[in-house]
Amino acid sequence: MEDNVKLSVEDFIKLRNLVYDRAGIYFETNKIYFVKKRVVKRVEALNMRDSEEYVNHLKYKDKFGQELQLLLNLMTTNETYFFREETQLKAFIDFCLPAAKAQKEKQGNRHLKIWSAGCSSGEEAYTLAILIREKIPNLADWKLDIYATDIDTDILAKANAGVYSDRSVRFVSPYIRTKYFSRDGENYLISAQIKNMVEFRHLNLVDGPRMRIMRNIDFLFCRNVLIYFDEESRKSVVANFYDCLTPGGFIYLGHSESVTRISTAFNIKRAGGLILHQKPGPQED
Repeated sequence: MEDNVKLSVEDFIKLRNLVYDRAGIYFETNKIYFVKKRVVKRVEALNMRDSEEYVNHLKYKDKFGQELQLLLNLMTTNETYFFREETQLKAFIDFCLPAAKAQKEKQGNRHLKIWSAGCSSGEEAYTLAILIREKIPNLADWKLDIYATDIDTDILAKANAGVYSDRSVRFVSPYIRTKYFSRDGENYLISAQIKNMVEFRHLNLVDGPRMRIMRNIDFLFCRNVLIYFDEESRKSVVANFYDCLTPGGFIYLGHSESVTRISTAFNIKRAGGLILHQKPGPQED
């Protein structure tokens, strides 16, 4: 049916603007074929005539955003794996976490909050849970919250299931695989011990009111997510992230992304050979 469904430049722009207004995700005109393939799937599923009818449905009949959510699920890319960007994780676990932990102990505050924003199928959040369990032997003495959020409801269901392929665990050491995973045919299941450490939530990063529920975050991981936004949306999201972080909290982006180009509000720190970004506060000393 794809050849029979035409997505005109006019309809593409209408659709792009709608997605941008609701989710902050921006598609350049050269992405028209990428978008068309996803639209065709929804046109077929809804037994509609063409993309024009579909765009009008989104604009005028999709009152609760259910159809838009299904389209967003098709449009977001979810390539990830366990222990991705290991150098950054090493800086977190060897330098940043011990410093934050020591500062909190001085304050009599044994509560850590970590957020994986744009968590995809959960590998990043579960990786952080594994690292923390390995690093903090007296974890039972601490209150630990690990939040993992994404705009894609389908991928969140997969994350909650905790079932992964060989590809997802290809950089996991034999020791960690044995300790925190079990085999189920060709798949790997994350252990209940790690699974229960993570709370998955549906969240749109450009939804200001919903973003305000995320507060006093010590470590915020948002790696390879801001590439989906245009400059204005990036600034808005990073400003919201700043408000979500506790004073002294760290934000981690993907290796090709930079907070500095978006905001000057963060302090620059060096740890483990990496440049890190920290909200000014008591943990910066």
